[in-house]
Amino acid sequence: MPLDLLPVSTPAACCTPATSPAISEQDALQLARTLKALADPARLRLLSLIAAQDGAEACVCDLIEPVGLSQPTVSHHLKVLTDAGLITRDKRGVWAYFALVPGALESVTRHLGTHLTTSAA
Repeated sequence: MPLDLLPVSTPAACCTPATSPAISEQDALQLARTLKALADPARLRLLSLIAAQDGAEACVCDLIEPVGLSQPTVSHHLKVLTDAGLITRDKRGVWAYFALVPGALESVTRHLGTHLTTSAA
């Protein structure tokens, strides 16, 4: 009994070429670290409280009561935000003052816009 073979057709390309460069591994690590720092309601609230102050700077003593957390917990959250490069810490006597890093949040937005949006053809 003869076998009837189906005609072989050329498969279409399975992958489309990239139209823009993907985020680098180093940038992805840094962006993920920053987004992880932002992914906490208390930290977002702290950033908002700092931004709302005159000069976008606040004493840690002014941040404890509004978020309703203990001083050690607020200090931990501020350290995470500092390590992520979103705020700076300046020790003045016994108090620490925190300020927004100029352009830090805009940089996050720019990275997301550059690497995670599609461009219209």
